[in-house]
Amino acid sequence: MVISKEDQLRSELVEGAKAIFAKGLVEAGEGNISVRNVKKDEFFITPSFNQYESLKIEDIVHMSLDGTTISAKKLPSTEIKLHIAIYKSRPKVQCVIHTHSTFATILSIVRKNIPIIMEEQVVFLGGSVDVAPFGKAHTDEIGETALQALDIKNAALLANHGVIICGKSLGHAVKFAELVEKLAKMYWGALQIGEPKIISKEHAERFQKHFESLFANYPRSMRKKKS
Repeated sequence: MVISKEDQLRSELVEGAKAIFAKGLVEAGEGNISVRNVKKDEFFITPSFNQYESLKIEDIVHMSLDGTTISAKKLPSTEIKLHIAIYKSRPKVQCVIHTHSTFATILSIVRKNIPIIMEEQVVFLGGSVDVAPFGKAHTDEIGETALQALDIKNAALLANHGVIICGKSLGHAVKFAELVEKLAKMYWGALQIGEPKIISKEHAERFQKHFESLFANYPRSMRKKKS
C-alpha cells in the first residue's frame, strides 16, 4: 500500500506530539506542534485542546499558510498564527513546537533569559534563549514577538506563555524543545545556589560554526545579524 506524502507527514506529526508529551514538555490540552508540507504553502498541526495519548492521524489538521483550513475533523490549535509567522519568515523551518514546559515557563514569567551556560546550547540553539516581549495569545502579535526573540536562533521563551522552537526537521525540533527545558532547569537550580558562571563569548564562538553548518534555519537575509 502506497502512503501519500500528506499521510506520512500526519504520521510523523503524531509521533512527534507523543514524544514531547512523553518527555513531559506538555500536558493534555496544552501546547502544539506542526510540520510544513515541503514545496507547498501548507502545514499540518495538532488540534485544539489536544489529547496527546489518544491522538490519531485523522485528528491532525491540514492548513494553508494563509490560515485557511484545507481538511480537518477537529478545530486546529488556537496558536496557528504563531506557527504561520515562523513558517513565513523562515523557509528552512520544517517543524515548529510550542510547549509549556515547567522550568522554561517559570523563567518566562520572571522574564529571565537563559544565558549561555552549556556549549551544546550554542551548537543546537545558536546561543542564549531569550524572552520575547509579552504578546497576546492567538494573535499576530505573539508571532511578531516570537520572531523578535528568536532572532537567528532556534528557541525563545514567550513571556508568561512558555517556549517556541523551530527546526529543519521534526527530530531537530523535539531535541531542541527537550534541551531548552533541561537548560532552564539547570539555570534555575544554579540560581538557587549562587551566581551562575556564564560561558564567555570568545569560547562560545568556537561552536558557532557547528550551529551554522548543522542546525541554523534562519534566512540568508539575516546573516548580517550574526555579529
